[in-house]
Amino acid sequence: MMDAQDTTGTAGRMPVVGARAHGRGNLARLAIVLRICVLSLLALAALFAGGFGWFASTVSHMTTPANPARADAIIVLTGGQSRLDAAMDLLASGKGERLLISGVHPSASRRQLQAATGGDKALFSCCVDIDRAALDTIGNAEESAKWVESHAYGSVILVTNNYHMPRSLLEMGRLLHGAKLEPYPVVNTNLGNGGWLTKPEALRVLLTEYSKYVLALARGIVPLRQTADGIALAEASVVKSDKPPARIIP
Repeated sequence: MMDAQDTTGTAGRMPVVGARAHGRGNLARLAIVLRICVLSLLALAALFAGGFGWFASTVSHMTTPANPARADAIIVLTGGQSRLDAAMDLLASGKGERLLISGVHPSASRRQLQAATGGDKALFSCCVDIDRAALDTIGNAEESAKWVESHAYGSVILVTNNYHMPRSLLEMGRLLHGAKLEPYPVVNTNLGNGGWLTKPEALRVLLTEYSKYVLALARGIVPLRQTADGIALAEASVVKSDKPPARIIP
């Protein structure tokens, strides 16, 4: 027969056992959550690394077209002398009616820019437009879209460096409704056959540009709206447009 003391002692231990079991349950759930987080991070890291490998391979295999098809116009994004030289050569050879130089520093005069490119003065005066408003690739796309639509151009040669081309095409393609984009990648360094793996500076540039490209892709989930100028910009609400998307010719 159990006396009162035994009964009281056993009952007093029951909450302690329950608390320990509850604590072990919490630790088990925490371990599961941590395991899921670690696996998710590893999966994201693997996806990022795989995407970077694809990006670097794609960029490194880009070549400058020897004889690109003629287009209505040419757009060059500032960021290197070789880009400007290539764009002026295309204009001089009749590959486009006009050239837009997008992203020029506000302090740079038209005369200074013409002297820097070494282009024909008459050609520069008649057929080159300068955009000083764009501060980044998104700005390049917005200002270029205004220029293309104001001239009703149907095809455009886009000139920029090979590593910058994927993101430029992505941003331009969102805004140039119905305009055909023909990429003209400028290659300063031969990165073929995995050469970017042995060049730390090239690896750094590619990794930086790929990170920006991923962010640009993420921006693509945000719907677009039409401004007063007819340019589509990102916003939170959905706006339907009856214009076809830009066509990108590889």
